[in-house]
Amino acid sequence: MGPKAKKSGKKKRKITKAERLKQLQEEEERRQKEEEEARVKYEKEEMERLEIQRIEKEKWHQLEAKDLERRNEELEELCLLEGCFPEAEKLKRDTRLLSQWKHYIQCDGSPDPSISPEINTFISLWKEETNETLEEVIAKSKLVLNQASTLADLDSGNMEKVIQDENVTLYVWANLKKNPRYKCVRFSETQIGFEIPRILATSDIALRLLHTHYDHVTPLRPVPTSLREYTATVNHLVKDEVKYEETVIDKELQEEGKQQENESNSVHEEETKFEEQSGSEVQTSFVQEDSEATKCELEMKLLSETVLSAQFLLIKNANEKPYIFEDNEVDLCQFTTLGGVYHLDVLELPPQCKPMKGWMIVELLKEGLQKYIYPPETTEDVETENAFPPIEVTLEVQENVIFFEDPMVARWDAEGKHWQTDGISNVSYKPEDRLITFSLETLGPVTLIQDAHINMPFQSWELTPLDVDKVLLTVTTVFTTIQIQIKENLCLLASITLSNKKQFSILEGKWMTPISFICALKEAGLNIFPSEHSHFYVVINYKDPLIEMKAYRQLALLSSAFAFGWSKWNIVCSSNKVIIKV
Repeated sequence: MGPKAKKSGKKKRKITKAERLKQLQEEEERRQKEEEEARVKYEKEEMERLEIQRIEKEKWHQLEAKDLERRNEELEELCLLEGCFPEAEKLKRDTRLLSQWKHYIQCDGSPDPSISPEINTFISLWKEETNETLEEVIAKSKLVLNQASTLADLDSGNMEKVIQDENVTLYVWANLKKNPRYKCVRFSETQIGFEIPRILATSDIALRLLHTHYDHVTPLRPVPTSLREYTATVNHLVKDEVKYEETVIDKELQEEGKQQENESNSVHEEETKFEEQSGSEVQTSFVQEDSEATKCELEMKLLSETVLSAQFLLIKNANEKPYIFEDNEVDLCQFTTLGGVYHLDVLELPPQCKPMKGWMIVELLKEGLQKYIYPPETTEDVETENAFPPIEVTLEVQENVIFFEDPMVARWDAEGKHWQTDGISNVSYKPEDRLITFSLETLGPVTLIQDAHINMPFQSWELTPLDVDKVLLTVTTVFTTIQIQIKENLCLLASITLSNKKQFSILEGKWMTPISFICALKEAGLNIFPSEHSHFYVVINYKDPLIEMKAYRQLALLSSAFAFGWSKWNIVCSSNKVIIKV
């Protein structure tokens, strides 16, 4: 064996203790320097944040000061409005009724004699505006169908078009190829569409789906007869009482004047002539001011009693239902329409453009678009069930509407002027995709309905003070928990919780007046407000209206300082007692 090879390379030099201490010192200095830089950066960011908070606080103080400056002017305006209050009471009542029944207005209905002429005029203008909007949309569909051949899809050969507005969405499909295999109609980028039978797939037809996000079909509910008679009686009593008090005051003034005249005769005529005249003028002016103040107090007292009596009517249960509903007719006292109206139509395809020697030739029809009658009226020689099966429809539920259970489908009966549930089959609902599918024997206006009392009776409620004249109302039902902030004469939807999952709504964070707030919640499917007929559909513990109204007033007076809640003992006590937790 040969000699071992020598190891190449230099040996690694050992680090001395002094060098190690020097490295540790450098690392410590570097760490301290980084910490100092981070501390300076943090202090700078904190100073910037505090400066932003200071600026925002100054702006807020400026807004508060400006608001305080305007408060005196607003108080003067309120005093003037209070002086005009008695005269405007009837118009305010009609406006309140219109606000509550806004979504019950029918476009082609006649004026309601139970409502004042001012409100009927407003309803007529609203109907005209709605009709103009729908006419514009229908005109667009006519224009699209006349040009269907030029807008045809390259893959299917048929035409489809979606026109979307703020409150109206239009879907149009034209059958240009008449392919019997093409029965499933789905509009692009949506699941909305139709499943048409073979006979329609081979016909010159067009399908139109017009979705109005508001309900303009359901007739306006008339004012209850008891409310009209009661309001007229109260107004008559108020006028009679005011006239009577004016007569009494005039008699008292005359008697005081005669008594003063008799007393003045006992004094020397020449010495007391001027004093008597001046004294009588001062006393007369004082008595007149006193009479005006008495008259104003009397009117306010009578008005307060009138408002209190009207509130009693709101919480008083009706003795009987207002209408008798037929079979398959939707009881609008029990159910409510949600998500607007879907107008489904089968139309005859108008003549299309044909190129000829460099020209585009088209036949123009004077009568416009015509409806395709399906199934046809004469079906003697054909088995209707096999030849004309129902049309399957898939609709998308409006995202701003909440359904706690599977929605029911209703169709509009043009002859009876009401919603019906017959002629509809195979209803299925996918809550994750918000899609509802059903079969219709005949196309026409349809809507989705839900039980108006699905959240009644409440499981619990709490009224918690937040600030001066500001409280939080929490209502817990079987399906949801709703939190509402109330500040003076405004309401705000704070949060909605469905099955321990927070639900977002476009109404959250918006301050509204009570009537507008109630209407908005009802239109969104969050109805927690009973009506005069709710006791027919919900099991309740009847309470005397006078005691109930007094309890509400005491709750309102103390709600800024005390927290209130429901009590399990309230349901077992008598009708002349109200038990709550404080």
